[in-house]
Amino acid sequence: MSKKKKVTIVFDIGKTNKKFFLFDKNYKEVVREYTELPLTTDEDGYPTEDLGALQNWIKDNFNAILDNEKYEVKAINFSTYGASFVHLDQKGNVLTPLYNYTKPMDQEILDLFYEKHGSKLKIARETASPQAGMLNSGLQLFWLKYKHPEIFRKIRYSLHLPQYLSYLFTGICVSEFTSIGCHTNLWDYDKADYHDWVYEEEIDALLPPIVPTSASINTSYRNKKIKIGVGIHDSSSALLPYILSKKDPFLLLSTGTWSISLNPFNDESLTDEDIENNCLNYMRIDGKRVKASRFFMGNEYKIQVEKLCAYYGKEYGFHREVQFDQDLYLRLMKNKNIYFRFEGIILKRKMISETDLKSFATFEEAYHQLMIELMDLQIHTIKNAIGNSDIENIYIDGGFTDNDVFMKLMSHHFQHYNVMSTHSPLGSALGASMVISNKKIDETFLQQHYQMKVLQPLILNL
Repeated sequence: MSKKKKVTIVFDIGKTNKKFFLFDKNYKEVVREYTELPLTTDEDGYPTEDLGALQNWIKDNFNAILDNEKYEVKAINFSTYGASFVHLDQKGNVLTPLYNYTKPMDQEILDLFYEKHGSKLKIARETASPQAGMLNSGLQLFWLKYKHPEIFRKIRYSLHLPQYLSYLFTGICVSEFTSIGCHTNLWDYDKADYHDWVYEEEIDALLPPIVPTSASINTSYRNKKIKIGVGIHDSSSALLPYILSKKDPFLLLSTGTWSISLNPFNDESLTDEDIENNCLNYMRIDGKRVKASRFFMGNEYKIQVEKLCAYYGKEYGFHREVQFDQDLYLRLMKNKNIYFRFEGIILKRKMISETDLKSFATFEEAYHQLMIELMDLQIHTIKNAIGNSDIENIYIDGGFTDNDVFMKLMSHHFQHYNVMSTHSPLGSALGASMVISNKKIDETFLQQHYQMKVLQPLILNL
């Protein structure tokens, strides 16, 4: 019988796609599965992740691999979206739905929080978390305490989603840096400890002991020894392969629903102005801060492209074929103006009452204009994340690396940097598999796994 292949399993849980990977010992992808699970609703009828369905999907995939004669499972880890808590009682029962971070929070509870603990700006600056209700998952605990005290009293531990998935396999409750540090309102970055409000509200008692992100728990399952990771927040995980293999300072632009500029080489404290520009900090696996700025680019792009398709009578998907047109771009730049009313972006820009598409004869022309306007905001957020750090390299990964207009505009506006596109459908899964392995990697790693391409700056006759 042929020898079994040793593999690490990673469950990579996004808001939309749930992904399941197997990696071999050299981090080569052996298996990849994607699924979308139907949502459920919480007690207010607000759509949210169906935790039961997610658990079943994870269990089914795990058992199928264990039963598969080809593989020997050596380790498991989890990367998931952040800002989501699972609350457990003394017996380990789940007490509430997994509240969706887009669920609006009661204004009177927010008012009470700032009245007790300091102004919105002060809390945002100290916790490096632009204030955004449920997206600051620590506030969810405050909300439960004052809105549902009968449930709050029953909580023994609150686990961020990656650590809850780990707990399903180990029965051990832990906290780890990357989940605590992602816009949760929980961590005081200057103090390198939970924020004072967490202690004042006695919420620290519900947060399990903090362990390093690289920690793992050895367990035996069906008489097999398996190493179980403690989970990692997906943005920090996506950054990890770059940090481990690149020595020179860089900025990673991670594109998708959110466009997030991540700068692991900027450890300045955030200023009031940073907070107003939607800057925040993430945490590296060693607890060091990563300066980041983000905007809801992919979300806005989808909204606007759907409108363009409807207006010009194109099928959704037509936009994916649009290539950068230099003459069109130069013509639009001659009389630069704002034509799109953005709906989901809160960054400062000139507001117009409604989108004007009458000015554009074709879909392609309107599409180029849309990309110009989104790029203006993108430039702004990247410069905020770079701050005063000495960066020469910009890596771009995620969905927009396939967008020719976006990539050409990036190479044009950042021509004084080495701009590289990296293609890896592995995203945050690879980081989750690397963090629990002790294997050293070198400079060639990204080249092998990420099909890196250097973008050539455009030579425009402006």
